[in-house]
Amino acid sequence: MDRESSGSKKLLAKLADFKIDGVGLGIYVILAIIMVVTIALKILPNDIFGALFVMIIMGNIFYWLGANLPIFKTYLGGGAVFALFAPALLSIAGIIPASVTKTVDSFITSTGFVDFFIISLIVGAILGMNRTMLLKASVRFLPVVFISMAVTFVVIGLVSTLIGKGFKYGSLYVAFPIMGGGIGAGAIPLSKIYHQGLGGSTDYLSLILPAVILGNVFSIIAAGLISKLFANSPLNGHGKMMPGNYDSSAKKDLKITYQKMGVGLLLAAAFFLVGLILNHFVPFINEYAFIILLVIIFKATGWIPKYYEESAVTFSNSITKNLTHALLAGVGLTKLDLPVLSHSLTWQFVLLVFVSVVVIGLVAGFVGKLFGLYPVESAITAGLVDNSMGGAGNISVLAASNRMDLIGFAQMGNRLGGAIMLVLAGLFISIFG
Repeated sequence: MDRESSGSKKLLAKLADFKIDGVGLGIYVILAIIMVVTIALKILPNDIFGALFVMIIMGNIFYWLGANLPIFKTYLGGGAVFALFAPALLSIAGIIPASVTKTVDSFITSTGFVDFFIISLIVGAILGMNRTMLLKASVRFLPVVFISMAVTFVVIGLVSTLIGKGFKYGSLYVAFPIMGGGIGAGAIPLSKIYHQGLGGSTDYLSLILPAVILGNVFSIIAAGLISKLFANSPLNGHGKMMPGNYDSSAKKDLKITYQKMGVGLLLAAAFFLVGLILNHFVPFINEYAFIILLVIIFKATGWIPKYYEESAVTFSNSITKNLTHALLAGVGLTKLDLPVLSHSLTWQFVLLVFVSVVVIGLVAGFVGKLFGLYPVESAITAGLVDNSMGGAGNISVLAASNRMDLIGFAQMGNRLGGAIMLVLAGLFISIFG
């Protein structure tokens, strides 16, 4: 009896200590019941409260499951993939009502939640970097991105030719979409380019979206695998882009206050609005490119005092810690169109997407090493990220590899590289269309 009593006490103690993102198991069950009852009664608020509550509850639990399930945590991208796919599958099965999906989609799309999340991360991540490392790594980083994308484009075309689909098919329906910068800034404008250049009544968006979606899934899995396989390798920078003792003054002995969080929010919003102003006058340059450039300039020149750098880092860390899993669940529920993807899953298509992810990862890692970057970080941020769904896709890839601090580099490569691919797509169609 004593042993049974002792065992029961240990079990109860473990359950009492068990937490999912800081919330105890008992409380989490109560919160989940509240969500289920609210949805069942059809009184879930169609606003920020309703959407965020659902996203956080689902995101945290699904991320935890994916991070702890044996096969998922080792080979399939862990929590990031599970948090993306589980809501999408539940939605298709009808377990999550369409009204809930609509509420979450309205919040993510109408309020610009993804932009808010990414910009907060960009400003905090870049201002939190060591100034010397930022400048040295930035100069090396972009050439790695462009070389990796160029090699990958050629390889996709050649493999497509070898398997009987032709160079043109591989270029138009795999290479350009998968490296075009995502959906909003990539697939949608790319479909318009195709319509103008190729004509007809074809729904080109439905033809190019599968490459973007499947490429993102493969990239998430690859990022998780790379970070685990090379966990103890000298090729792994563990979140640092290049070798060297580059400690950040903004993150060292960081003193967190509630006021700093508010100041960091204002700072992120200010950079975003200035980026929009510049984009208004120079529309062919994406506002994200302006934002990244501005933050790098302010960091490099030391124009922002330490207090404001710390404020940006504090705010960024709070967003990353509390809302990453929620964003993954929201994106999976509303943006991961599995039916569209399933209709395109021929073996040739899957092979070409797989080749794209493998090649861009390997080339970025190898060329990154030649340019003085850590191969693992280079493969992920200069390679795999460029086979993603844009901003939300970048977050998914970085979350799977635990490298959220590299969002500035990820966005830099994804946006600039994607813009170049759109220009090249127009030229390609005009010559070979």
